[in-house]
Amino acid sequence: MKQNNYQWKIPPVETVDENFKNEMEKAGYTENFITLLWQRNIHTMAAFEELKNTDISDLHDPFLLHDMDKAVERIQTAIMEGEPILIYGDYDADGITSTSILKEALETLGAEVGFVLPNRFIHGYGPNKELFAEKIDEGFSLIITVDNGVAGNEAIAYANQQNIDVIVTDHHELPPELPEAYCIIHPRFPGGNYPFGELSGAGVAFKLATALLEEVPVELLDLACVGTIADLVSLTGENRTIVKLGLQVIKQNQRLGLTQLLKVSGVDYQKIDETSIGFSIGPRLNAIGRLGDPNPAVDLMTTFDPDLANELAEKLNLINDERKKIVQDITAEALTMLDETAQVHLLAKENWNPGVLGIVAGNILKQTGKPAIVLAIDDEGNAKGSGRSVDSLDLFAMLNTMREYFTHFGGHAAAIGLTMPVEKIPALQAEMNQYISNNQIDLSKSNSLLIDEKISISDISLKLTDELKVLAPFGTDNPAPQFMLETGKVSGFRLIGGDHQHVKFSLVDKESEVDVIGFNFGESQEELQQDDLSFVGVLEINEWNGQKKVQFRLIDFKSEGLQIIDRRAKHTWQQKIDGDKLLYLAFQPKTKKVFQPIFGDQIITFDQALPAEIDSYQQLVVLDCPDELAILKQIVHLGNFQKVYLYLYSRDQAYINGMPDRQQFKDLYKFIIKQQKLDVRYKLKNISNYLRIPENLLVFMIHVFSELKFVTIDNGVLEAVSQPENRSFEESQAYQKRLGQINSEKFLLLEDIQSIRNWLQN
Repeated sequence: MKQNNYQWKIPPVETVDENFKNEMEKAGYTENFITLLWQRNIHTMAAFEELKNTDISDLHDPFLLHDMDKAVERIQTAIMEGEPILIYGDYDADGITSTSILKEALETLGAEVGFVLPNRFIHGYGPNKELFAEKIDEGFSLIITVDNGVAGNEAIAYANQQNIDVIVTDHHELPPELPEAYCIIHPRFPGGNYPFGELSGAGVAFKLATALLEEVPVELLDLACVGTIADLVSLTGENRTIVKLGLQVIKQNQRLGLTQLLKVSGVDYQKIDETSIGFSIGPRLNAIGRLGDPNPAVDLMTTFDPDLANELAEKLNLINDERKKIVQDITAEALTMLDETAQVHLLAKENWNPGVLGIVAGNILKQTGKPAIVLAIDDEGNAKGSGRSVDSLDLFAMLNTMREYFTHFGGHAAAIGLTMPVEKIPALQAEMNQYISNNQIDLSKSNSLLIDEKISISDISLKLTDELKVLAPFGTDNPAPQFMLETGKVSGFRLIGGDHQHVKFSLVDKESEVDVIGFNFGESQEELQQDDLSFVGVLEINEWNGQKKVQFRLIDFKSEGLQIIDRRAKHTWQQKIDGDKLLYLAFQPKTKKVFQPIFGDQIITFDQALPAEIDSYQQLVVLDCPDELAILKQIVHLGNFQKVYLYLYSRDQAYINGMPDRQQFKDLYKFIIKQQKLDVRYKLKNISNYLRIPENLLVFMIHVFSELKFVTIDNGVLEAVSQPENRSFEESQAYQKRLGQINSEKFLLLEDIQSIRNWLQN
């Protein structure tokens, strides 16, 4: 058995209305796609057409946003009077694109405009009083925040004291006390009536630009699209419209900086979609703010200089590579610090880069299944960082009851950021453990994975995969359709990628097959080559040399049956075995010495009694071959094992050397009679060479002669028995044991693993 990494949620299948089904079938759509639409509450052709056909008219009136008219009037006054306007952004991808949108809109209107993004290591997040003071001293008389500001009470109060107006545009959670800004534009402002509350910072900036320009600035939709995707806001409603239209603008290849960034990312702008932005563009824009000064990213997004665009794109790409290396190193170091008794991993260390610790916490969560908080300790004794959690634990709610530990704290259920004195870390760890115990929170429950539909391999087609694109762009609240496959045999399995971290194979049934790609499933290669597997994934089109083919991208898998893992090749012996409740079993006592350097002293031998509680073990590790095949099957079925690892070491290699023939027995016996006495302790090698019988085979033959009382052995000296009883070799237990060994090893070592698996499972 192989447990799935997520909790699979399969909604009950609803009966599709016949009228809707008939209309869709007449329009040429597949049955699987029609069922999927119905499951996603698209129940009429009108609703489907609305989903399919998106245009600018779907965007809401920006003046529905609270204080929009007030903001536009103040900005227009500033432009007419030549007031220098400062755009105060944020250091992430959403903040970078928000700043770029408003900068270009104001420049179009002839404003005198500057911008600044705070450095997370110097200024922290949001409005910073010192940075405000610096920019006010430079002569700016109007400040517009983008993607931040609703929590900037102190800095905005300072600006007010200096008679500087601050217009806040933001989308983050509203705090209990709002700043006394000149005006606040927020899609969820209390008492406001904007019809869509999930805009990103770039979305809010785009709405302000639309209001200022008195028309939808189509040329800015590309930036709004990137910011919306990168900030992981809901990809429904107006956000879906922004992204869908923005992707079309990006494909027109008009923004130099974005074009160069796509180029260094290896993305074809004609094939760009929300996935390539999320995995290529977003991380590169975020990386510069994670490691240092983010302001050059705005220059990249807004420049008209090809050389500067190329230079800055290369710079961001190098910074992203550096970021990945830092994340990899910190993650590896953090994994060595884990306390297995901790309910939540709380890890802190000097010299860790606080800008990447959210990613590290996510990696720890993924690899351990437990929530993680990762902190960097500075020279003043403060620990600052981020946390990530699973569905079963609202991390924000838990830590909100422990605010006395923190100097700064914020976030939501799945992700938090905090700063705290380092000396309080042990007490926080203890209180978190107690909280989880008191509230009986089961952290073993993995995150949910919603499955849209069960399908068979024969259902998969280019037509269905193309139809699914109608639902795009995919993201938060509008995930790509996820399908479950319960049939098919794994074929053509291979590892791919520089570190063999990915897998590729085919799933085959009687009629059809589909290619499968599994990113970061390399460590699961043994489990993936089993029977009785179920898979969950998404359908994609893989285009190569002009040929289009459907590809199933693996998200999760499980196996209900007993898993048989092949470790017969010696190069696999050092691979780790995950989990606990392991029974290490050797049938031959001498095998224990071979594997002690790998598994220590936990190996038991078959000549000992098997553990009385054998059914409590979840995994069986078979280190060598039994004397009789039936013994192994009996042990496997006696226990309650989910996995059986077959190492099957053979010291004597009975299956290779075979059974001595009668002539070899005859030659040895003649030699013994002729010599009368033989020192087999010291002369065995000489005898082996003389008779041309392998040494280990010679030892076996001597044991047979001794057991049948043809010879005696005393203190290493072998002597023939005069007038021995006439007996058959088959009467010897050693002879029968070797016959069993030969049959056992012949099957277990020479047969393919599928045949062994079938034999053990039946």
